[in-house]
Amino acid sequence: MKAANEIYAIWLREMIRYYRARSRLISSVAMPFFWLAFAGVGLGSAFSLPGANYISFLAPGVVGMIVLFTSIFSGVSVIWDRQFGFLKEILAAPVSRTNIVLGETLGGATVAMINGMIMVAIGIAMGALSLGAGILPALVFMLLTAMCFVSVGLIIASRMKSMEGFQAIMSFLVMPMFFLSGALFPLDKTPAWMQAISYIDPLRYGVDGLRDSLLGVGMLPMWTNFAVLAGIAAFLTAICSYAFSKSSV
Repeated sequence: MKAANEIYAIWLREMIRYYRARSRLISSVAMPFFWLAFAGVGLGSAFSLPGANYISFLAPGVVGMIVLFTSIFSGVSVIWDRQFGFLKEILAAPVSRTNIVLGETLGGATVAMINGMIMVAIGIAMGALSLGAGILPALVFMLLTAMCFVSVGLIIASRMKSMEGFQAIMSFLVMPMFFLSGALFPLDKTPAWMQAISYIDPLRYGVDGLRDSLLGVGMLPMWTNFAVLAGIAAFLTAICSYAFSKSSV
């Protein structure tokens, strides 16, 4: 019960911060919306997908994109906490650092899922997606994807004190992971070397799982995407917990 209360307290703090930062919600949804509205129409004229509309194909990728961006940049909060002294108070408190990591991870993942569901609602309103039973497995894939990238953000943030340095590293990581995920184009149309590299990208399994859940057109079986993504999420969360155990203020 004590561990659950500690995790809940950290999670609740992230929710309060998200609620108070209304501009954060608008900015995190605006860019994916424009991707879907404009890139979907523009690129749709260049892509020929048998039996599929390109905007519908793109919509799960855009959901994956918003989950990626929201979750991986959640590590910024750790750097802010370090600069303002709050991280020192948390680390000095009689709270397990594993519980701190779990609270931060679940908090960042919840925010990413909220933004992802808003994007799903926009996709349904635009006619790119349909409301159905696939929403439930899509939520699971959003959660696992978010946990992966929140952990990545926290691992890097635990070793950095500079906001600018963190943002530079994140920008370097985010775009390759996004383009290798198959969010914008079918990976089976790409060169063999690109397909091989994409298998080490967690977002590939998240986007493919979302596409299978929402459209029923995944490249890999849904259980394969789930198993691989769950394994990566557990591994990265463990690494994140270890990084925080060695972290200093």
